[in-house]
Amino acid sequence: MDIKVVKGSILEVDADAIVNPANSKGLMGGGVAGVIKRFGGEEIEREAMEKAPIPVGSAVLTTAGKLKFKGVIHAPTMEEPAMPSSEEKVRKATRAALELADRECFKVIAIPGMGTGVGGVPKEVAAKAMVEEIRNFEPKCLEKVILVDIDDEMVEAWERVLKLR
Repeated sequence: MDIKVVKGSILEVDADAIVNPANSKGLMGGGVAGVIKRFGGEEIEREAMEKAPIPVGSAVLTTAGKLKFKGVIHAPTMEEPAMPSSEEKVRKATRAALELADRECFKVIAIPGMGTGVGGVPKEVAAKAMVEEIRNFEPKCLEKVILVDIDDEMVEAWERVLKLR
């Protein structure tokens, strides 16, 4: 599977679906979730909340609202909003997002840093966990994962793990 690293907004990548590092309640307050809700519309959060609770290690698909994507994959990295995450939760959330994307037969998905915002997982730890999960995943439909973030440290961490630097 092709892995590409991009510095920039997840809203601007060319992908079938984007991943929201969610909480189990489906509330979309800050970070990536807040940006997705602000530009995509309240219906994304409303639909995620209707599908809650979403256990860490699972993922749900919602509409992308006004965004150009086929959907938003909500993969929780924490149970409650703004609670600490962990390397294990980042792994589970990344795997759940990949599994759901593949089940839906999406070809390209975009994933931001998982658990690295309010979750507090060090970027290097999250990057390694995410890349290992992507590399170990055996897709049927999924062809490409775009790792995208506006944060230089996150982008550099992925590049180091992928040996692009």
